[in-house]
Amino acid sequence: MGVKYRYPLIFTAGFLLLWESYVYFTGKEKWLLPAPSDIAAAFPGMLPLLVEHGRYTLLAAVVGFALAIAVALLLAVLMDISPVLRQGIYPLLVISQTIPIISVAPLFIIWFGYGLLPKVIVVALVCFFPLVVSVIQGMEAVDRDMVNLLRVMGASTWQIIKEVKLPAALPSFFAGLKIAGTYSIMGAVIGEWLGAAKGLGLFMTRAMHSYQYDRLFSAIIVVSLLSVLLFMIIEVIGRLVIPWHYKKGE
Repeated sequence: MGVKYRYPLIFTAGFLLLWESYVYFTGKEKWLLPAPSDIAAAFPGMLPLLVEHGRYTLLAAVVGFALAIAVALLLAVLMDISPVLRQGIYPLLVISQTIPIISVAPLFIIWFGYGLLPKVIVVALVCFFPLVVSVIQGMEAVDRDMVNLLRVMGASTWQIIKEVKLPAALPSFFAGLKIAGTYSIMGAVIGEWLGAAKGLGLFMTRAMHSYQYDRLFSAIIVVSLLSVLLFMIIEVIGRLVIPWHYKKGE
């Protein structure tokens, strides 16, 4: 096992040991603060239910994430083509991040019901900003001499974007993908907190209201695992798409 994974595991084990010791020596009630051993004991029995709810959360996260990617790429290209469009929209994008998503999410429940669509919209809104910013910044970092050379050779604006700017933006884009990918699960859970027929957010809300905190922590573990899974998938895809970037950093 490399040092890259050894130290995180050591610190995690130390944290769990401190948590277990604190609960044991202070005599905290299980309903108030379950020990890691209590959560581990309850987890297998809840696994089928967690898988059922987790599938719904993962579906909302993946669909919303894909929608955010498509819109972010389209808008980033349009903003690169039109400086006027960029000057008009970019400040609005920044201002939009000052609005707490949890304050507008109930409106989506009212407008679109308790199905999948409101969760997809919430996920897309959560993931959109880091994606569009990463693409814009990546396209700005392109070698200007290469762009000027293509213009002298008669290349169109779209050809310059396709052949130079978008490939140059890939490292920045994948960095944004990693951030947005972990946000996507959180966005789906937030949407489910406010109203859902199923999902990990609903599972967590019910567990919290019934003081079943071992269930709550079990759901948190699943949410974390799903976020890590998406992060790892993006990492693998990135190494396949831009291997030169990863080799340069190693």
